[in-house]
Amino acid sequence: MTRSFGQRLQTSIARFGQLCVGIDPHDFLLDAWGLPRTVAGLREFGLRVVDAAHGTLGIVKPQVAFFEAFGSAGFAALEEIIATARSAGLLVIADAKRGDIGSSVEAYGEAWLKPGSPLEADAVTLAAYAGTGSLTGVFELARLHGKGAFVLAATSNPESHGVQSATISAGDRRGSTVAGLVATEIDEWNRTRPGADTGESSALGSIGVVLGATKNLLDYGVDVRNLGDTAPRMPVLAPGFGHQGAQFARLRPIYGPLAAGTIVSTSRSALSSGPSDLRKTLADQADQLAGALS
Repeated sequence: MTRSFGQRLQTSIARFGQLCVGIDPHDFLLDAWGLPRTVAGLREFGLRVVDAAHGTLGIVKPQVAFFEAFGSAGFAALEEIIATARSAGLLVIADAKRGDIGSSVEAYGEAWLKPGSPLEADAVTLAAYAGTGSLTGVFELARLHGKGAFVLAATSNPESHGVQSATISAGDRRGSTVAGLVATEIDEWNRTRPGADTGESSALGSIGVVLGATKNLLDYGVDVRNLGDTAPRMPVLAPGFGHQGAQFARLRPIYGPLAAGTIVSTSRSALSSGPSDLRKTLADQADQLAGALS
């Protein structure tokens, strides 16, 4: 039987904790690592991050844009990195931020979540600008194959506030913010469709949201106290820790009842330590996070 993504995420958290490392080959990091700004450099960078994460963390998150910039050769490097990570037992969240309608968004789902796809990951990030309902086909595909997705709700970038805190003026959700609407609808999805049809229960759902750690979520109309009161709880992908300034000690105050299922994303603050020290840096950060949650 196929285990749901929520079940697999729960197992990973129990074994390795909640820290996730981004595979973000910025030019300045390639330079610092002594790697060329080429596809070969991206490939080597990604494989070194996977090697450092293996046995240290349970989750990696490649940022698709860096590879997409190199066209088909970049995607070929990304395919190898994803396959290597998954073969090592790591959960892979493809940070692709895809979103569309109808057969187009379903094709995105198949590209990133369908078993056997060259880019097959364990979860993908999505954008719901066309409405959360536009992503239903991807959610169903994820449920069928034990995959997951994380939908942008309140992101960590400073430009997000105007759109994501805007108030809905019509319909059943009148008075909700855009971010609050996305979070509420994803929370409802998890409660009504709890994972794959395995007969197994899970404390975590398989479809989550992105909630930035640098934000006051109430300013975005997201009240975590109303989102985590019953299982399966909605998982959260949380950018903003480390380089962007959020501290691990703030995890529980920010995410409340969702904290136990929050994936804490680290990237530049860890990757800047360089390839030789990356494993130790990740282990140290994982220990600090575990201490903050104890």
